Amino acid sequence: MKLSNETLSVLKNFGAINQGIMFKKGKTLKTVSSHKNILAEVDISEEIPTDFGVYDLNQFLTVVSLHKENPSFEFDSHHVLICGNKGRSKTKYRFCDPTMIVLPPEKQLQMPDPDISFDLTTEDFEWIMRAANVLSSPHIALDSDGSKIVLVTLDLQNDSAHTESLEMGDNTTGTKYRMIFKTENLSKVLPGAYQVNISSKGIAHFKSKTRPLQYWVTTESGSKFQKD
Repeated sequence: MKLSNETLSVLKNFGAINQGIMFKKGKTLKTVSSHKNILAEVDISEEIPTDFGVYDLNQFLTVVSLHKENPSFEFDSHHVLICGNKGRSKTKYRFCDPTMIVLPPEKQLQMPDPDISFDLTTEDFEWIMRAANVLSSPHIALDSDGSKIVLVTLDLQNDSAHTESLEMGDNTTGTKYRMIFKTENLSKVLPGAYQVNISSKGIAHFKSKTRPLQYWVTTESGSKFQKD
């Protein structure tokens, strides 16, 4: 088995969400943060031949990156053998016990019916994340006064902090809301274009428009949704 650059890129992202990962037989990879406030799932092109746990995913990827050419992977009951350098190099990497990893739920998360839906472009996503970083904004909110929708960077603990607002379009429903996210959590979502659905029950679903990748991110205390 070999892993494509696309799969390795997603795995690097997953390593920022959870230190460990449980590879499951098949084509679907999942991870969840230690606080259970971020869940991610991707369908990859490769077929994982067996279940195995990796305690330190970033270390595992660093070992893989030792090989300039794309290495191959072979498996036994306790190890994965990472083979490179035209077969001359073989790194034996031991599996970890699943109890050592914070595991995502086995069943597919059932997203509540969304109260808010919008398209998030790559450009808008990158802009608001850069602005939050430059302004050191710990929170990002999706705000609507009932007529317009804006993304806002802010600090809930400091009314005098600098802010950035990015207009997203018209609100055709007339509902008023403020859905708050931690900037730190949104930074774990790979840059890209997403269909975003948000439930007033406290969860948002980011579904990539360009690849089989999706995230579920919880909203924060202070979020409000008001129907007319």
